[in-house]
Amino acid sequence: MTKYAIRRSLLVIPTLIGVTMVIFMAVRFLPGDVIDQIAGDFGAASPEFRQALLKYYSLDRSIPQQYITWMGDIARGDLGTSIISGRSVGGEVVQRLPATFQLGLMAMIIGLAIGIPVGVLASVKQDTRTDYVARSISITLLAIPHFWLALLTITYGFILFRWTPPIRYQPLWVDPISSFQTLWVPAIILSGSLGAIVMRLTRSTMLEVLRQDYVRTARAKGLAERLVLRRHAARNAMIPVVTVIGLQVPNLIGGTVILESIFSIPGMGSYLFYSIQMRDYPVVQGVVLLSAFAVIMSNLIVDLSYSLIDPRIRYSGR
Repeated sequence: MTKYAIRRSLLVIPTLIGVTMVIFMAVRFLPGDVIDQIAGDFGAASPEFRQALLKYYSLDRSIPQQYITWMGDIARGDLGTSIISGRSVGGEVVQRLPATFQLGLMAMIIGLAIGIPVGVLASVKQDTRTDYVARSISITLLAIPHFWLALLTITYGFILFRWTPPIRYQPLWVDPISSFQTLWVPAIILSGSLGAIVMRLTRSTMLEVLRQDYVRTARAKGLAERLVLRRHAARNAMIPVVTVIGLQVPNLIGGTVILESIFSIPGMGSYLFYSIQMRDYPVVQGVVLLSAFAVIMSNLIVDLSYSLIDPRIRYSGR
């Protein structure tokens, strides 16, 4: 297990290097030019002025030179400086990361707290009204886009209840109540697709496990149904669910980009959305790199958690 963990951890390094290449080139292929944005703001777009801006922001260098410079800054822990605002990307991330992390964590907790129990219940009540209702709701949640549901919530929340989302976000350590009041609605919306996927997968894996011989033997021995479900069925059914949870981290990160913009939450998602509009290369590169790192680490944690869920799983050092 230790050798496997070390090998998997070391694989993070070449994976991140490959990700940096993709991010760097993808940003350069975005339509439009940040220099056009800045030149337009100054009301001048002469070739001399554009060349001066390119040199000032080191964009007159070749692509390989820009990439090497960026990688050198990353190695020193410097994510760069925003071309539009002139502020440090790392400083902005430190201020905005707590809101995004709290929103994603709340969405994941809500999705798992609803998806796993409902999936177990649907498997136990297979082909009953409870099962049909649970499956219908999950399909509906998967079909509805986050942004559409968010706009619908804001519109009808105001029409029916005169409710509007709080405009000002307060960090959790400053005002916990205000923080939860700001994020609970977008967290519920963001948790919908995750909860639906977890529910459907939990139901299918539980149905497969409940048909196994060892479950029938446990029931024949006279164990209570709740003990059979908890000790024998649910634990063995959780391995595919844990895998899906790790794979859903990119969807949660993508969902925060849209929902933070709609609900005016000052997180990394809204920061990234604005920076893409303005073609702010350093910001887009830094935020996307951190998001990719979060995805890679979540998958690493999922891989290492298998043996904790099921002790029968052992990793070979070869």
